[in-house]
Amino acid sequence: MQPWMPFEWIAAVRFLREGRMQSVLIIVGVGVGVAVIVFMSALLSGLQSNLIKRTLSSQAHIVLLPSEESARPQVANEHTALLLQKQAQRLRSIDQWQQLRDHLQTWPEISAVSPVASGPAFAVRGEANKSITLLGIVPERYDQIISLSERMTAGELRVGAGETVIGIELAKDLGATVGDKLRVATAAGASETLTITGLFDLGNKGVNARNVYVGLRTAQTLLDLVGGVSNIDLALYDLNLAETLALRIAGETGLTADSWIKTNAQFVTALTSQSVSSNVIRFFIGLSVAFGIASVLVVSVIQRSKEIGILRAMGATQAQMLRIFLLQGGIVGFFGSLLGSALAWSFLLLWQLMARNPDGTPLFVIGVEPGLVAIAAGGASVVGIISALLPARRAAKLDPVEAIRG
Repeated sequence: MQPWMPFEWIAAVRFLREGRMQSVLIIVGVGVGVAVIVFMSALLSGLQSNLIKRTLSSQAHIVLLPSEESARPQVANEHTALLLQKQAQRLRSIDQWQQLRDHLQTWPEISAVSPVASGPAFAVRGEANKSITLLGIVPERYDQIISLSERMTAGELRVGAGETVIGIELAKDLGATVGDKLRVATAAGASETLTITGLFDLGNKGVNARNVYVGLRTAQTLLDLVGGVSNIDLALYDLNLAETLALRIAGETGLTADSWIKTNAQFVTALTSQSVSSNVIRFFIGLSVAFGIASVLVVSVIQRSKEIGILRAMGATQAQMLRIFLLQGGIVGFFGSLLGSALAWSFLLLWQLMARNPDGTPLFVIGVEPGLVAIAAGGASVVGIISALLPARRAAKLDPVEAIRG
């Protein structure tokens, strides 16, 4: 033992070395607990990130829409109450959308802004006729909201005059491919024949069978929104701010602002429930680790009563005895956390090797954040110290004479 080490460290390390088997077992126990916590946290984080990514693969973080038209009152006579008939909603443009687009681009929370002209239409090819959602976009802007160019399975994202991009499911239903002609018609009677320049797969069968992308001007003409847009899509740097930011935008502009959190309320509730369940499991794992450390140190105090009595008789204070056993708990927690982090890293690497899609790609990406390992290591050390508090107090209060007598 190094002579420069404080007395408490020398005694704590010596006690751990003398009870080598007990020390190894409790360190392994702490390591397994930490490994489970780190592995579960990383797995859950990766799973949730993957689910959110898939959910948002075909939708914006926030969608701005014109506010609903107010209801009109019906004339009432003296014998009946005034009735309000809900106004039928029609496709309308957002007022002064260019100024609003430029204003929103200056917000530090918003990463991208994309105006869109969208509405219902029909895709006709030969005898096939499918109901679709027609979306007029500016490709450079829209691609920052939804990475459509990365999801192209054939052709390219090109929606100039007379061109369109459709989903793989719609292409299958219509028997069409890149280079074929497609006629798009609206309920108002407007129609245009377009050339298919690309096929996309957004990972959602419904979206792949429904969405048809054209240039913004083309959609404005077909949907009778000349010079206007039906909605503005926003992408954020922080997804968790979507609902707060949507309420702020709605309050400032008077528009309807739907965040992905609101439109996927059941999905978000499921993620929250999953996180709560995981936290409860982690809490009980930490509790079991704490009881394990405490029980081993209690046994250590009983086994070393004579040594403690001798140390007290030689002048060791109660505070020094307290620190000796607190140090033991901290050392056990620290080395257990290192072992647990190594085990968790190995388990995660094994998981990524085994959990594969049919095409050989990883099921989903899992990353171990250094902060998570640091928190687990620090948490295990703190748990070790807290767990050692009761045995340490017992050791500090031992009467030297009675301890030596046994």
